[in-house]
Amino acid sequence: MTLAGKQVILGITGSIAAYKAVLLLRELTARAAEVTVVMTAGAEHFVGPLTFRTLSGRPVLSNLFDPQSDDAVEHVALAERTHVFIVAPATANLLAKAAHGIADDFLTTLLLAARCPVLMAPAMDGGMWDHAAVQANVTTLRERGVTVLEPDTGALASGLHGRGRLPEIETIVEEVERLLAPVRDLAGERMLVTSGPTREPIDPVRYLSNRSSGKMGHAVATAALRRGAEVVLISGPTALKPPAGAVYVPVQTAEEMREAALQHLGTATVVIKAAAVADYRVERPSATKIKSGGKRDGWSLDLVANPDILKELAQKKGGAFLVGFAAETNDVRAHAADKLRAKGIDLLVANDVSQHGIGFEADDNQVILLDRWGGVLDLPRMTKIQVAHAILDRVLALRAAPKPRRTPSR
Repeated sequence: MTLAGKQVILGITGSIAAYKAVLLLRELTARAAEVTVVMTAGAEHFVGPLTFRTLSGRPVLSNLFDPQSDDAVEHVALAERTHVFIVAPATANLLAKAAHGIADDFLTTLLLAARCPVLMAPAMDGGMWDHAAVQANVTTLRERGVTVLEPDTGALASGLHGRGRLPEIETIVEEVERLLAPVRDLAGERMLVTSGPTREPIDPVRYLSNRSSGKMGHAVATAALRRGAEVVLISGPTALKPPAGAVYVPVQTAEEMREAALQHLGTATVVIKAAAVADYRVERPSATKIKSGGKRDGWSLDLVANPDILKELAQKKGGAFLVGFAAETNDVRAHAADKLRAKGIDLLVANDVSQHGIGFEADDNQVILLDRWGGVLDLPRMTKIQVAHAILDRVLALRAAPKPRRTPSR
C-alpha cells in the first residue's frame, strides 16, 4: 500500500529500541509517507537527530522551549494536519504521561493536540509491561481509542527474556496501513482457521511432527481480524502469540484438531485450513518413556493413518467456502491440481517448501492459488501477511463472480 500524501508523526522515546525507529522511518518513507520525527530528550541519548533528519528530509522536532526555534508555536498546526501519529518505541514513562494527559515536552504536547489515529508500539525491559500500573495505563489509552500494540517476547537489553521487545517493523507498518485505510470487507464473516503442526506422541517425551511454524496460518487469522471477520484460530503447538481478538483453540494431535474443527465448522462461512497435519500417528504410543538402551540396533514404529481432516471438512462444510494448503517439493502445480480434485475443496494454496526463504519457518512465501472453477493465480514472493491478504482477496472474488463448473487440468 502506498502512503503517498499521508502526513505522519513518528515520536521516538528514550529506549534502546530507538535504533529500530530508523528502520521504521525507512519503511514509511519507502511507501511515500511524509514523516516528521519528534524526539524526546531521552531518545537523543540513543540515536542522534541527524540520522532521522537525513532519512526524512525534514527537521527533527525536540525542544518545545527553544527560544531560537519556531517549532514551539508549530505543535497545534502540525497535529491538525497529521493523518496518523506513531510512537515507536513507546516507553512505560510515555504511556503513563499519555494516559494522564501530561504534556511536558514536544512529543507529549503534540499527543494532546492530535485528533488523528494514534498508534503506540511499546518497548521496555524486565517485567515492566506486566506491572499493574503499566497495564492500567494501557487500558486507559485503549479505552480512549489509542491503538497500543502488544510488545514481542524475546531477549531484552538487560539480558532477561520476556515481554517487552518492540513489535516487528512489519507489524507496525501493517497497523499504520490499517488505520489509514481501514478495510472492513469481511465484516459479518465467521472465519475458521487452522494453523501450525500437530504432534503425535510416541511416548510421554517423544513425538512425530513437522517443520511448520504456524506463521502462515496465524497471518491469515491476523489479516481476517483486521478486515472485520470473527475468527476462530485452531492451532497446534507454535512459538507464536495468537492475534488479539481471535477465539484461540490450542490442540496437540491431528485427532484433537479434527474434533475442534468439526465443532466450529457449523458456524463458519469461510474455512482456511493452513495447518500442517501429521499424516500418520503411532498405533500404540507407550504410556511410559521408552528406554533408549535397548534400541541401539534400530527401532521400528507401527504407524496408522490419521483422519483426512480437509476431505472430511469438504464433505460436511455446507455453504462454507473451504481453502486448503499444499506444501510441495517438486511438480508443485501438478500435485496441487491433483490435491484440489481429490479433496473436493474450493481453493488450494500451493507452495514449494524446498525453496530457500519461503514456506516452513520463513517470514516470506510464494504461492500458487488454484480454484475448482479452473482459475490459477501465481503470486510473487511476498511476506506472509501479504499472502494472507491475497488469499482473502481471492476468496471474496471467487464467491462474488459467476463460475464455470470445471476444475483445473494438469
